[in-house]
Amino acid sequence: MRKTLQQIQEELKNGTTTVSALVEEAHTVISEKDESIHAILGMYSNDLIESQIARAEQMLKDGTATALTGVPIVLKDNIVVKGERATAASKILADYTAVYDATVVKKLKEAGAILLGRANMDEFAMGGSTENSAFGVTKNPHDITRVAGGSSGGSSAVVAYGGVPVSLGSDTGGSIRQPASFCGIVGLKPTYGAVSRYGLMAMGSSLDQIGPFATCVDDVEAVFNIIKGADDLDATSIKDIPAVPVNSRKKIGVPRSFVEREGIDPEVLENFNASLEKLKSNGYEIVDIQLEHLEKALSVYYVVVFAEISSNMSRYDGIRYGLSLKDENASNSMLGVYFKTRTDGLGDEVRRRILLGTYVLSSGYYDAYYNKANIVRAMLREEFASVFKDVDAIAMPTSPIPAFKIGEKSHDPLAMYLADIFTVPINIVGVPAISLPSGVTKNNLPLSLQLIAPHFGESTLFSIGRDFEKIS
Repeated sequence: MRKTLQQIQEELKNGTTTVSALVEEAHTVISEKDESIHAILGMYSNDLIESQIARAEQMLKDGTATALTGVPIVLKDNIVVKGERATAASKILADYTAVYDATVVKKLKEAGAILLGRANMDEFAMGGSTENSAFGVTKNPHDITRVAGGSSGGSSAVVAYGGVPVSLGSDTGGSIRQPASFCGIVGLKPTYGAVSRYGLMAMGSSLDQIGPFATCVDDVEAVFNIIKGADDLDATSIKDIPAVPVNSRKKIGVPRSFVEREGIDPEVLENFNASLEKLKSNGYEIVDIQLEHLEKALSVYYVVVFAEISSNMSRYDGIRYGLSLKDENASNSMLGVYFKTRTDGLGDEVRRRILLGTYVLSSGYYDAYYNKANIVRAMLREEFASVFKDVDAIAMPTSPIPAFKIGEKSHDPLAMYLADIFTVPINIVGVPAISLPSGVTKNNLPLSLQLIAPHFGESTLFSIGRDFEKIS
């Protein structure tokens, strides 16, 4: 299913395809290809899919169709759909059924999209490779010995192998952009607050953002325009989003000293420089910029996100909902349920992050770690705002390395965390960023260019992204 959303809508309107045919085609491709990739954890119920098909057909008849009407879409399994299973790829929620729709789900339903199934992910979105799923690893469609990226690896892989035209993921520190890079597709992390987080299982509440995957910039923009907007159910949702026009000066800044660092793969750096030259040949001015505190962003991120994980994960206690296991040897039965459920129900990476987050929030360390991290975070925001007065966008690679082998970094958490060096600053600051396919390595592994814009500058990303697609 490699057609663009515009092509799909044209075929639906002229009768060369039908909504049912699109759904059947998606099912066929997924059933043929997903056995080796494992991007999908499960399909939504027939009742839901049939009701959505009927709605889409009616919208096409009424002339009220949108860019997503009749289009099959897959959701990362931490976005809830009423009456459907939502596991966050964790044993602790293996049998959980959602009792309400996420706001993005409501918007997709209203737009006539066909919610098809649940995508695999790192457990509770904690990881950068989708190796931490309780239900198995998602493999890279370009090389099944390698990871698809994470934590939204399933959402990325299913689009990359042609199962659906578009999907949704969530991005807390690069979890849309990095798998998009590894799988060779387009992924957008919107401005923090531009898309409602209501109905997204929280990982880092000041960092999480839902965003789309697609094979081209136009399709990512179309999905973003449908899911964006203020939401009274999300206190972090921006009520009055300013209109930020695309600047005609076409000036892109590069934090050269940060990019040209030890540990960056030579092919990644060569491809990045070649991508800049392509933009330059298309009339863009490329200038070096300085972001003094950018080196500290990774440390800041992992203090802040671990602290927020520690708080957000407290709700999975074996008492209120989800998995509940009794420890027959515990004298205090309720405390026994709590410890037994969390020990057996949560994976190693989740428990590691809870422990580290609890530590940085503990008495005696709160000021030394968490408060200090937030001070540096504020300084980073000021630096980015200052730089954006002089440039329209900032360019960096999405990842310092191409997709790595399955198991290569799973026993070295620090190496895994360092792979986020180019993506986490964007979440710390809250600005939007997009990952664009930019070529391949000598082993045909996808490479990508990351573009970053000021707050609410998604239109700038789409404009530059379209130019880059044409010249690439």
